[in-house]
Amino acid sequence: MLSNQILKNLKCSLKNGIHSRNIGILAPCLQKAKDPIQQLFVDKIREYKQKSANGKNLVDPTPELQKELKQELEKITKQFGGGAGTDMTKFPTFQFKDPVIDPITVDTK
Repeated sequence: MLSNQILKNLKCSLKNGIHSRNIGILAPCLQKAKDPIQQLFVDKIREYKQKSANGKNLVDPTPELQKELKQELEKITKQFGGGAGTDMTKFPTFQFKDPVIDPITVDTK
């Protein structure tokens, strides 16, 4: 019921020349796509989501693309001071040590 109302509002706004790119509102409408093009789009989004589930690797990379990625990561590693065995994708840890301060002596003469 709500998705029908959203579609009616969207049609009215498009007729009046008001264009909006708010995909969050259109998400419920796209779940039950009646248009085959919309359904294909939704299927591709779901397929991409499934392939990129781990979020660490590229989706369907070619060997050339993997080689280029490796070269760029090595270049960045050299540029920002990473050495062998350093994980440059990990957030750095900082250690702050308090300096040693000599105690203050007060003369009470």
